[in-house]
Amino acid sequence: MTSSVPVIGQLNLVVRDMAATVAFFRSLGLAVEESDEPQWRAWRAHHVRVTMPSGCRLELDSAAFAKQWNPGFKGQPGNAGCVLFFSVAARNDVDRLFQLAAGAGYGTQKAPEDAFWGARYAIVEDPDGNAIGFMSPIDPARRRAPPPPPR
Repeated sequence: MTSSVPVIGQLNLVVRDMAATVAFFRSLGLAVEESDEPQWRAWRAHHVRVTMPSGCRLELDSAAFAKQWNPGFKGQPGNAGCVLFFSVAARNDVDRLFQLAAGAGYGTQKAPEDAFWGARYAIVEDPDGNAIGFMSPIDPARRRAPPPPPR
């Protein structure tokens, strides 16, 4: 019998204001799925899905719904202690998306920078303050020595 290696297929982000968060992700060009079927309209405030081209799903949930499907949920929306990075096709996409988010009034954490590992990246904040990053493909020709490690 063989076992498979786990693969990330879904990330759930618990949010305070679904409409504001949906607007944020739509402003980045992501397709947020919302059903117009009557039995699902009331759910729009509690759950929506964003399916990435890779097939991975970003599920946006209200805290009330998160507590329903995960009775052990102890957190609050926002500042989850992680950065949700989106891969982009080109280095200039990092700058474009950073400027788009900053220009729309969203918080920023890290202006676009060419990283020592060869990618360009930036970090903004969604309406709840969650860190949302954009990273270009790694260009081996742009790699350089890393800085000293943290002490």
